[in-house]
Parts: sequence; C-alpha cells; structure tokens
Amino acid sequence: MGVIASAAAPRWKSASVWLLYLVGLAPAAWQFYLGATGNLGADPVKTFELFLGLWAVRFLILTLAVSPVRELFGLNLIRYRRALGLLCFYYALMHFSAYLVLDQRLMISAVVADVTKRPFIMLGMAALTLLVPLALTSNAYSIQRLGRNWTRLHKLVYLIAVLGALHFSLATKVLSAEQYLYFSAIALLLGYRVVRPYLKARRKNRRAQAARPRPAAREARQSAS
Repeated sequence: MGVIASAAAPRWKSASVWLLYLVGLAPAAWQFYLGATGNLGADPVKTFELFLGLWAVRFLILTLAVSPVRELFGLNLIRYRRALGLLCFYYALMHFSAYLVLDQRLMISAVVADVTKRPFIMLGMAALTLLVPLALTSNAYSIQRLGRNWTRLHKLVYLIAVLGALHFSLATKVLSAEQYLYFSAIALLLGYRVVRPYLKARRKNRRAQAARPRPAAREARQSAS
C-alpha cells in the first residue's frame, strides 16, 4: 500500500498543476465567449482588455504570496508557483494582444505613438518585456543550466510588480476599492521581502538560544560530574 501511495503522489501533484492551468485560463475563455456573442457591453474591447489585465495582476499577487504563505503559515504551495507565474504571463500577453489586435488593429505606428503619449502604456510594455525571460526560463532545464543566475533573474518579478501596479493605477482615471486592495497586497508582499532577512536572522537567533543549555542545567551537570 505504501508503494502504491508513493507512486500515486507525483501523479496527483502533476494533475493538480494541470488543473490549476485549466481553472486559471477558464475566465479568459468565458470572457472571450461573452465578447464573441456581444455580451460585453457598449465597449467590449476595453472591457476585455481590462479584464485580462486584472487577472494578470491577480496571478502576479498569488505568485508573490506563495513564499510568505509557506514561511509565515506553514502552507507549502511551491509546486504551484511556476504555474501561477506562467498564468500571470499568459494573461499579460493576452492583455497586450487584445490591445494590439482589437484596439490598435495591428497598426504599429499607432502603438508607438500611444506609448510616447501615455506613460502607463510604456510601463505596461516594460513589465511585459521583463516577464518574457522569466516565462522562457520557468522550467527545470533552465534552473539547472543557469544555477544561481536563475534566482537572480527571477528577482525581476519584484520590479515587474511595481511596474504592473503603476500601469494598473494609471490606466483608469478613478481608482476603485478593488484596485486599492490589490495595491495594498502588492505593497505588503514586496515589503515582506525587505524585512524577510531580518525575520530569518531573528528566528535563527531564537533557535540558537533555545539550543543552548540553561545556567541551572549547566550547574547541575557540573555538580554531577
């Protein structure tokens, strides 16, 4: 029975990751269906663009939350972090594709003019550009090939989070309560990365102090000897 259980565990983990991809892409498929059937309101293109960008931000937040959740609450979701990061990239790419194809109708000159006139589009383009190498190296081969450089490269996600938050905030004239919630989540998750080394050092010192013998116990050992 133990052998069967150990063999089934990797299959279940793999299946759960693919299920995450399926569930994660379902909102985009449903929104596309609504747009194709004329059920996205008076401005379906803008609605579709905003929807895809919103889900890119959501998956970015979930990706950033994996490590803090494990370290602070003991819930290990590391196996899903790669899928969450790739889903963030897919939604960001779909967001840009909707802007390029549906909004600007593949007119590169119009896109270039838009980038120079509206800074928030430039910020979004920068975030998407930085996401590309992260998506291309989100595999076991790249991790093994790049070694420590892989970790350094993927720290770009913090800059991407800042650029994405700025792009998202400047894209709308009036910020909603939901946007403030996402900005707060990004700020907290990035702030945690700043204080994490101090928290780890503090926990390490506490463990070292707990491992040391107490004075009373030390005296008892000396008298016994």
